[in-house]
Amino acid sequence: MARALIHMPATAKRGEIIEIRALIGHPMETGYRVGADGKLLARDIIRKFVCRYNGEQVFGAELHQAISANPYIAFFTVATESGTLEFTWEGDNGFAHSEKANLTVSAS
Repeated sequence: MARALIHMPATAKRGEIIEIRALIGHPMETGYRVGADGKLLARDIIRKFVCRYNGEQVFGAELHQAISANPYIAFFTVATESGTLEFTWEGDNGFAHSEKANLTVSAS
């Protein structure tokens, strides 16, 4: 089971630019390393990250073997309305993990 950490404000003013930071615990094995038995270790990486704000994608990234273990992603979006941000990671071997966070937007 992966562990994700999301850091973002719980509240914002309409039109405010907010920073969102997401980190997920994952070993990210490239598939190029050799194990103790001399055989290649199987590739196991997160390949895709998507953030949706009230169902609309506001950020997405394709990840490759060069990404470090426990990938950290930071990005900005504009607070338009109160709602839910959903963060989804997908990877090799059927890996999938989602987290949700609420954002309350005020008029002023």
